[in-house]
Amino acid sequence: MSHHGFNVQWMFNAHAGAAGPDERVLDAVAAWGFDFIRLPTDYRLWSVGGDPYRADESVLALIDQTVDACRQRGLHLSLNLHRAPGYIITGWETEPYNLWTDRPARDAFVATWERFAERYADVPPADLSFDLVNEPPALGLRGFTREAHETVIRHAAGAVRAISPDRPLVIDGLDGGNLAMPELADLGATQSVRGYQPMSVSHYGAPWWPGHRGLPPPKYPVDYDGRWWDAAGLREFYAPWRELEASGVPVHVGEFGCYEHTPDDVARAWFADLFDVFGQFGWGFALWEFEGPFGIVGHRRPGAVFERRDGFDVDVHLLDLMRSF
Repeated sequence: MSHHGFNVQWMFNAHAGAAGPDERVLDAVAAWGFDFIRLPTDYRLWSVGGDPYRADESVLALIDQTVDACRQRGLHLSLNLHRAPGYIITGWETEPYNLWTDRPARDAFVATWERFAERYADVPPADLSFDLVNEPPALGLRGFTREAHETVIRHAAGAVRAISPDRPLVIDGLDGGNLAMPELADLGATQSVRGYQPMSVSHYGAPWWPGHRGLPPPKYPVDYDGRWWDAAGLREFYAPWRELEASGVPVHVGEFGCYEHTPDDVARAWFADLFDVFGQFGWGFALWEFEGPFGIVGHRRPGAVFERRDGFDVDVHLLDLMRSF
């Protein structure tokens, strides 16, 4: 998957509520030469009374609007379950079941994707893909194994393809998107990696990440977590994904980005190497996020330069780097 673009958070969290497409954002994304939107969603937004089998049609209609708005602009939409029945990468313990070990969660997960497969059966594959579940956990966490993951993913993929055989599927790497899945190389799905390494640069000062405590001010290149991180270090980190790709599996960077407390000169040095590596590999990517503390709009990284573009105050250095693909 060679698409390039952004994640958007219009249906990211049930506490924030559901929203339809911001067409100003989509217009800007298309005008700047990008062709991809990833839409992370929370299944609770459309689950009536918390029941994943009962869907609120008014919420699903907002997803319909996003699909249509992206198609009108030539943007591929990747529909993602960021919070699925039985799993979310942060706050997993609040789910009543465990997607990887409990049959009720797996059945609800599969039924959710069957609903979307039926709903969008007539949307061309070039316009829409299904990113089945965001960032599975670390191996060993709450009973999570490669075998358990493979079972769930194969069930969901089979259910989708029984309805929509040509629908492109995306599966996120294990351990937060970092571990490749050679055991699923035969699935015919794109595998999605992350671009957050080293975390000491990308997540400096991020309060939800336990590793932020006690870190020195960020710098790049840097010795962190037992390895030297520069362009060569990044290539080494992605070597298992390159091996997977050599076996015929498409690879896409579904998320990457830098939190707003990292000084902009450090962030730009890291971004420059990251984009060079992605470019060498021919990988598409999606920035987390369009607007917000990781975004191309709305972050507060010290030293960043913003200019008004298409109605937004845009980090022009980051925009130029992203467009260098």
